[in-house]
Amino acid sequence: MEIVIKAAQFILSLSFLIVLHELGHFIPAKIFKTRVEKFYLFFDYKFSLFKTKIGETVYGIGWIPLGGYVKISGMIDESMDTEQMKLPAQPWEFRSKPAWQRLIIMLGGVTVNFLLGILIYIMITFVWGIDFVKPNDVKEGFAVHESFKQYGFKDGDKITKFNGVEPLDVTDVNKHLFLRDITSLEVIHQDGNTETLNIPEDIGQIMWQNGVMKPFTAIILPVIGEVIIDSPAEKAGLKKNDKIISVNNTPITYWHEFTQLVVTSENEINIILDRNGITESISLNADEDKKIGVVPNNYGAIVQHKDYSFLESIPAGNSIAIWQLKDYITQFKYVFTKKGATSIGGFIAIGNIFPATWSWQAFWSITAFLSIMLGFMNLLPIPALDGGHVMFTLYEMITGRKPNDKFLEYAQITGFILLIALLLLANGNDVVKLFS
Repeated sequence: MEIVIKAAQFILSLSFLIVLHELGHFIPAKIFKTRVEKFYLFFDYKFSLFKTKIGETVYGIGWIPLGGYVKISGMIDESMDTEQMKLPAQPWEFRSKPAWQRLIIMLGGVTVNFLLGILIYIMITFVWGIDFVKPNDVKEGFAVHESFKQYGFKDGDKITKFNGVEPLDVTDVNKHLFLRDITSLEVIHQDGNTETLNIPEDIGQIMWQNGVMKPFTAIILPVIGEVIIDSPAEKAGLKKNDKIISVNNTPITYWHEFTQLVVTSENEINIILDRNGITESISLNADEDKKIGVVPNNYGAIVQHKDYSFLESIPAGNSIAIWQLKDYITQFKYVFTKKGATSIGGFIAIGNIFPATWSWQAFWSITAFLSIMLGFMNLLPIPALDGGHVMFTLYEMITGRKPNDKFLEYAQITGFILLIALLLLANGNDVVKLFS
C-alpha cells in the first residue's frame, strides 16, 4: 500500500508539472500565432492512451511516462519531423517567427517552472506556516561525528551561530555546511565555555567524499515515546515512557547510542529499563531490518512554529524558493564526480522522496522543489532541452546567422542520445540500489 501511495503522489506531481511546463510553451506560441500540432502529457510512441483534436491541435495522453511535449510547426524537436522542414516555410511556423518571439516560446516552460515553484512555496508558507528550532531549544546539544571532532567540536555542543549570525533553524546546520559558505560555527561546550570554531572552506567536498552528510545530530534522551503495533518491542512488553538504561550490559546515555547497539546486535537483545522508578529487564530480537519498533518521545529539540499572513508569505516563500534553487545549483557540481555518477537517481529515487502516507503539505513541498529542479535542468544548454534551443537562438540574435537545419537536426539527435544515456544511468542506479 505504501508503494501505491508514493506512486500516486509521484504521478500526480509529475503530470501537474509536465502539463504546466508545456503550457508555458503553448501559450506564447498561440499568442504569436504559431501553430501547435500536438499537446501531450507523456510520450505517444506508436499509440496514445487518449487523444482528441480541438481546432488545429491534437491533445492527448501517451503511454510512456517520461515527460511530455508540444509539437510546434516548423521546429526541429524531439519528434524529428524533418520532412516538414524540407517544405517552404509558412507564416504560422516557428521558423518563420522573429528570433525574439522564438526565444520567448522556448523560455516559456522553464519560466512557468520557476514561477510555479515560487507560488507553491508562498502558498505553503501561508497555509501551513514554518517550523523551526532555535539554538537554545536543542536541550542536550548535538552529537558530533568523529570526523568533525578534529575541528574542536565535542558531543553535547550547542550551536548558536553560523558565520557569526544566529540561524532561524539551527537543525539546518548540516545543509548549510554542505551547500552554503559556512566558515565558522559558534558553539557552547558542555562546560559552559563559548568558542568560535573555524571550518575548512571546502567542507562540503570533504563531507561528500567521506560520506558524512549529517555530522551533527540533535542528542535525544533514551525515553520511548511510541511503540509500533505488532513490532518486536510491543510483543516483548516495551511501553511508552520507558527509559533505556543499558543494552547488552552497555550503559546508555543517549538515544543514538541505544539505536547503534540495536543495529549492531547479532543475537538476542537484553534491555534494562526504568519504568516509573522500577528497574526491569526485557529480552527481544530485532526484525530483519535491525529494528525493534520504538520511537523516541522527542527529537532532541523544541520545535517552534510561525504563521504568516498572505502578504508576509510572499517574501518568505520567495526566499525559500530562491534558496532551494541556489542549493540545487551548488549540489549539482557533485554530479560530475565519480561518486556523483553512481549517486544519480531515477524515477524510483524521486518517487521515494514522497512520504508513505498521504500528506498535502509534503506533496506540495516536494512538487515545488521538483518544479524548480526541472526548470534548472531544462535550462541547461543541451540540445533536445529548452536550454539547447535557447542557446542556438541567442547565437542567432548575437551573430545574425541562423544555424542551418541539418546542424540543428544532428544537434537534436546528439542531445537526445545524451539524455537517454543519462536516463539509463539514473534508473540503472535505482535498480542496482534496489537489489543490493
